Amino acid sequence: MRALLCEHHGPPEELHFADVPVPEPKAGEIRFRVKAASVNFPDALMIQNLYQRQPPLPFIPGSEAAGIIDALGEGVTGFRIGDRVATIPFEGAFAEFAIAPAFRTAMIPEGMGFDVAAGFTMVYATALHGLRQRGRLQPGETLLVLGAAGGVGLAAVEVGKRMGAHVIAAASTEEKLALARAHGADETVNYAQDDLKQAVKALTGERGVDVIFDPVGGALAEPAFRTMGWDGRYLVVGFAAGTIPAIPLNLPLVKTAAIIGVTWGVHSRVEPDIHAENMAQLYRWYEEGGLRPEVSKRFSFEESCEAIRWMMDRKVQGKIVIELAS
Repeated sequence: MRALLCEHHGPPEELHFADVPVPEPKAGEIRFRVKAASVNFPDALMIQNLYQRQPPLPFIPGSEAAGIIDALGEGVTGFRIGDRVATIPFEGAFAEFAIAPAFRTAMIPEGMGFDVAAGFTMVYATALHGLRQRGRLQPGETLLVLGAAGGVGLAAVEVGKRMGAHVIAAASTEEKLALARAHGADETVNYAQDDLKQAVKALTGERGVDVIFDPVGGALAEPAFRTMGWDGRYLVVGFAAGTIPAIPLNLPLVKTAAIIGVTWGVHSRVEPDIHAENMAQLYRWYEEGGLRPEVSKRFSFEESCEAIRWMMDRKVQGKIVIELAS
């Protein structure tokens, strides 16, 4: 089969296509013919040896995809050959065939295209797990989403609205804020132009926010935390800004607020039944029209390196996907 191969760590331009053996599924795994794969920030980090979980060289990048099952490993139940699925292999998706754990695989709704399905699971499952299980977001509460036009940020805007929250979306350009409003944000803040802390406090009438969803980190973390209201929950989702912030611990003390980590990948492995319930809920919301995944750009398989570069250069709004002709 044809695959995009990382033989040494470096920029996406140094990846190359190669013919490699079709992988065989082990116990608990499925193999699927890849129809579309989404590009995620960890993909760009892995090829540079910058991610916390590094596969040994050489490896095929690609953490999320959708396609058609063509083989089942020992012990796999609930799936059949020919099923249309979305799944998270964490590596190996930029290829004609890929392997993934059955517990991170879900049947996709009949009306959902492979391009949408390929970028659905990781961002929406992270958003719902973060807001429901970790953030305990309640109807009527105020949610602040940083990086609100990115894949997981935009998903958090939509999921927060479905959960009944008042959503404040924060991003760095007016174009990105317009996208967040189109997906349900009640109010917006341009943190490239305005003081984030003062702008959010003005919007909340000095009360502060109840939950902060932060996939950005960096210099935004402390001013965002200072917008927190009493008994607030700060969700640490990722560090797209490239730096890990240090928040003074007197802040959660005086605000009686919590700093909570959100690691969806571990959650899906440790609590697969809850993950399955979350995915069922997300697909119901999608079929009802309550979730509208944003696929802003599609690349051919031959353009895979360009797609990763697009992600690294922070040109992405919503999701971008690689489509295979197989």
